[in-house]
Amino acid sequence: MKPTIVLVGRPNVGKSTLFNRLTKTRDALVHDLPGLTRDRHYGHGRVGGKPFLVVDTGGFEPVVDTGILAEMAKQTLQAVAEGDAVIFLVDGRAGLAPQDKIIADKLRRTGRPVLVAVNKTEGMNAGVVTAEFHELGLGQPVAVSGAHGEGVRELIELVMEPFAVEPEAAGEDEHPKIAIVGRPNVGKSTLVNTFVGEERVIAFDQPGTTRDSIYVDFERNGKPYTLIDTAGVRRKGRVTEAIEKFSVIKTLQAIEDANVVVLVLDARQEISDQDAHLAGFILEAGRALVVAINKWDDLDSYQREQIKRELDRKLDFLTFARFHFISALKGTGVGGVLKSVDEAYAAAMAKLSTPRLTRVLQEAVTQHQPPRAGNFRPKPKYAHQGGNNPPIIVIHGNHLEGMPDAYKRYLENVFRTAFNLQGTPLRVDFKANYNPFEKRETSNLTPRQERTAERQEKRRPRHTKEAKPKAR
Repeated sequence: MKPTIVLVGRPNVGKSTLFNRLTKTRDALVHDLPGLTRDRHYGHGRVGGKPFLVVDTGGFEPVVDTGILAEMAKQTLQAVAEGDAVIFLVDGRAGLAPQDKIIADKLRRTGRPVLVAVNKTEGMNAGVVTAEFHELGLGQPVAVSGAHGEGVRELIELVMEPFAVEPEAAGEDEHPKIAIVGRPNVGKSTLVNTFVGEERVIAFDQPGTTRDSIYVDFERNGKPYTLIDTAGVRRKGRVTEAIEKFSVIKTLQAIEDANVVVLVLDARQEISDQDAHLAGFILEAGRALVVAINKWDDLDSYQREQIKRELDRKLDFLTFARFHFISALKGTGVGGVLKSVDEAYAAAMAKLSTPRLTRVLQEAVTQHQPPRAGNFRPKPKYAHQGGNNPPIIVIHGNHLEGMPDAYKRYLENVFRTAFNLQGTPLRVDFKANYNPFEKRETSNLTPRQERTAERQEKRRPRHTKEAKPKAR
């Protein structure tokens, strides 16, 4: 099993920068703003043939008892309890702070091995900059620069020294990645915690609590899943802070990375244009979709009927998706969401055989032929699968350029019904057969072929030949 290394420290000491350096990614948001990271963020790293897990945590404020900072501290302590080793990051340019001493005392009590890393020391004398941090009583501090990579390899080799090299699994089983998306404060993080069965991410009664996309692995009935908790997406005109803009980008990237998207709506609010736009983006990305209308338990029968009418009117283009009315806080209806996720994932990754696709196409054309387009009627001949997630069906035939959209939708519905593709968009592409002799010139013929063509031209009936202009 891979050892887990937890990054802990005051706000804005460079934990997310070091996390990105260790994982060789840009998964963690980085900005000159204290308290940007709030939830636990997991990543994979490797040094000297040894793989490890690294956990980025929010700025540790152990003296605060209430509010979002207290929730962040709770997440940090939970990460330390689950970890095998701790890197305590301090700021070499700011020097030793009273808060560092409090954090050191908290870490000492956990019983986990702790290594002090003095960050932001590029261009400085290592012996001088680390001297005052001996006062923490956690062993020899190591000077590093997360931004420039100086001393990072030496640091991680020291941390990994007690751990033996574990043989890695030959390959990981494919399992669903589920992105939980929606507007701010609709209950996305609460739904993630309900799925997982613990307070894995911070669920706080404040819009914008989640700023990054947090990947959470869990199992249900022996089946693995990866949940992606995302930041709330507001209307573009209301997004003013740079951090929120990056958060929105992370959310859209999470949709692209997922296999199935759960769109969470707030039943206490009307279905907005922003909800419809977000659903449209999911559809354009080709991702399987499940819609969860949260906080359903707070409504009376009249309000429920109103919401259902709004759903039928504003999200009528999501006919392929399952709709669930749930309460993430109480866990009502959440099990049905996961069943629909399994169904949508199976449909999105389905393998469709060419013979059966062709039979279904021919039966559909026999029952309802495509309308004529100009002088010709489109003639679909056979079909095969061109990809999955979403499923793509490629249809070959003659004169398919003029195939109307209405007939394309008809074929989509036929294929969806025949293969039970519930929960995923379906794309049908047309490819007209290419005639290699269509634009062939006479000059490319052999002399013998040219003589034959001339004789055939002379034998044609006179009324089929072009009329010659009369001499004046």
